[in-house]
Amino acid sequence: MKPIAWIFLPFALVLIQSLLSAASSSSSSGSQSSDEAYVTLLYGDEFLLGVRVLGKSIRDTGSSKDMVALISDGVSEYAKRLLEADGWIVEKISLLANPNQVRPSRFWGVYTKLKIFNMTDYRKVVYLDADTIVLKNIEDLFKCSKFCANLKHSERLNSGVMVVEPSETIFNDMMSKVNTLPSYTGGRDQGFLNSYYSNFPNAHVFEPNLPQEVRRSRPAPVMERLSTLYNADVGLYMLANKWMVDESELRVIHYTLGPLKPWDWWTSWLLKPVDIWQNVRERLQDSLPGTGGGRNPNDDLIVKILVLLPLVALTFCSYQSCLQTRWYSNTSWRSLLCDQARHLYYKIKSVGTINYTGLSTLNAVNLNHQSKIPVFLGGISIFVCFLSAAISLALAFAIVPRQVMPWTGLLLMYEWIFTIFILLFGSYLHFIFKWGKSMATQAGSFSDSESFDYSAKDHQWQASSSDVTTWFYGLGMAFLAVIAPTLPCILGVTALFLSIGLHFLVMQNKLGYEY
Repeated sequence: MKPIAWIFLPFALVLIQSLLSAASSSSSSGSQSSDEAYVTLLYGDEFLLGVRVLGKSIRDTGSSKDMVALISDGVSEYAKRLLEADGWIVEKISLLANPNQVRPSRFWGVYTKLKIFNMTDYRKVVYLDADTIVLKNIEDLFKCSKFCANLKHSERLNSGVMVVEPSETIFNDMMSKVNTLPSYTGGRDQGFLNSYYSNFPNAHVFEPNLPQEVRRSRPAPVMERLSTLYNADVGLYMLANKWMVDESELRVIHYTLGPLKPWDWWTSWLLKPVDIWQNVRERLQDSLPGTGGGRNPNDDLIVKILVLLPLVALTFCSYQSCLQTRWYSNTSWRSLLCDQARHLYYKIKSVGTINYTGLSTLNAVNLNHQSKIPVFLGGISIFVCFLSAAISLALAFAIVPRQVMPWTGLLLMYEWIFTIFILLFGSYLHFIFKWGKSMATQAGSFSDSESFDYSAKDHQWQASSSDVTTWFYGLGMAFLAVIAPTLPCILGVTALFLSIGLHFLVMQNKLGYEY
């Protein structure tokens, strides 16, 4: 070997060593490190934030066990990298088709949850839905028997939190019965599990504080029931406006109130328990750039555009209005000087007398002209006003991203509701103005400058009165819009939306939502 080669040999060795260590670390970051694991399912990016918060809540309890995320083809590559950066072991799986032919299309792949029974690389797994959050350490669940779940109302188990001892035999047995066992939920995994474990309501309650010696001395039960502490249902909280157990003892909260999920910004203003979820979300770290606090770079860009767009439009309109006002002001001053000169001429000519006949004629004609205003105009205006408000609310609700922070979502809603309302109702008022102006042109106008001068005071008083009424009405509506969301906090009524929750609960029982 040449002497010069010896110079580069140490550098080559260091480079090779660093590459090998990087490869080993990258391969071990997603590898199994324990024989027990927490598992969740992710079908698409919509529930990604829920999985991130779930993982953060598990790690905050001090657990070091594996966290496995089973993802389907509907999950993006970015979501996969983000979960891995958060500490999840990501495993891609294929969906299990729903054997039930008469089912909603959204239930096509829900039987995929049964694959957790085939995770034989682990001795035991604790499955948690993406809309759950862990409040306290739940390592004692790994002491549970072969199958554990929580029993909800109607004596049916809920598959949102389960303890499973994986077994290929049980999994194959399940697969052989998916076409024959009924599912009360219209073809969902929860209904199938209730049929498969038909004797589950008779299972004993899991006792986590039972001494290990006593537990080993007894025959291992096939099934055990978890208490409400391990699967606290937000839907049941809404029914009573309180938890049915000691809140300080809760281990897992399950946000099961139908379409109201904790990552949707508006649920924080409807459900008090969502505050707990939001607190954990705010502690999420910046695993990838721009993801700290549960943020999404795409949503952040949309929020900035939504904030700036109405302000830019308002600035532009104000600038155009200033230009028009300046031109109109110069023109009106010249017109006012001419009118004053003409008025002074008529006074001198009439030797100080005022033509009261003309004034009375003016009032009669003015009243006659006002009486021609359509009687239905007021009713139509009220209808258009409320229609504009409803459309503004719906459009603003559709524009604002769902997973922004609660205060961000609320402020954006206000900004865009007022913006869209001004555009819609302002266009209507502009149309009415143009229509009234054209009608007045057809009816004829007063050409006598003196008559115009005498009518100016009455017109000015009417305009002033109209402006005060308009401002009073507008400020009153704005005050009600601002104060409405804070009424539950001000009045201490956290069940203000109890009827909404009850409605969703009834609908979910009919449609087969999970509880």
